[in-house]
Amino acid sequence: MDDYRLLIDLHKHAYRQGPGGDAETELAVNLAGIDRTAPLTIADIGCGTGASTLVLARLLNARITAVDFLQDFLDVLKKRAEGARLADTIAPLCCSMDSLPFADEEFDVVWSEGAIYNIGFRKGVTDWHRCLKPGGLLIASEITWLTDSRPPELQKHWDAEYPEIDLASAKMGILEESGYAPIGYFVLPEHCWMDNYYRPMQESFGDFLRRNGDSEEARGIVEAEKREIELYAKYRAYYSYGVYVARKIA
Repeated sequence: MDDYRLLIDLHKHAYRQGPGGDAETELAVNLAGIDRTAPLTIADIGCGTGASTLVLARLLNARITAVDFLQDFLDVLKKRAEGARLADTIAPLCCSMDSLPFADEEFDVVWSEGAIYNIGFRKGVTDWHRCLKPGGLLIASEITWLTDSRPPELQKHWDAEYPEIDLASAKMGILEESGYAPIGYFVLPEHCWMDNYYRPMQESFGDFLRRNGDSEEARGIVEAEKREIELYAKYRAYYSYGVYVARKIA
């Protein structure tokens, strides 16, 4: 099994594929001032196995198009939605986030937690702008520096992994340049990383290695994830995910 399939196997069994929390998703709903009774159309882009999708479906009167390029993740989402009796409000869509088949001004809300980095923040907010109705809302979480300077080891890591990482002020500027009015921002707290994402992943390593014959490739995946966890534990004061809330300028 190649590294790509191994990564899918590791993450599809998890409730979350990145840092986040149900309470934080609801906080973003409140910060955006979304009317919970109004009928809405929402695109949840890069939904993974549906942690944010299911929260939105429970909280809102919405029809949600849940987008991910991995059918394995969408299959898990479908089962979870059926178990929660929310399947009628969620339409899974397997496609790439940089080639969405949506009409112009189709959605009231575009939502994306921990996924926009796959195409880059600037490209994401620019491309998705056309899908939003005038006055529609964009809510996206994005890896963000919390300080103006940081240790060289950390800077080197993120320069290699995701050169678009930047301060929140820079991200706000990109939103303004792309036709949005920023209306809110908050930082994901430590428990969204450690309790909700990293510790469950750590607990899954043994089963993951057994499923994959304790292969060298599988062990390499585990070691890479351990390194990421160690980096966050050491330098968590310097970076996190920022949750950005903005409105499309009419």
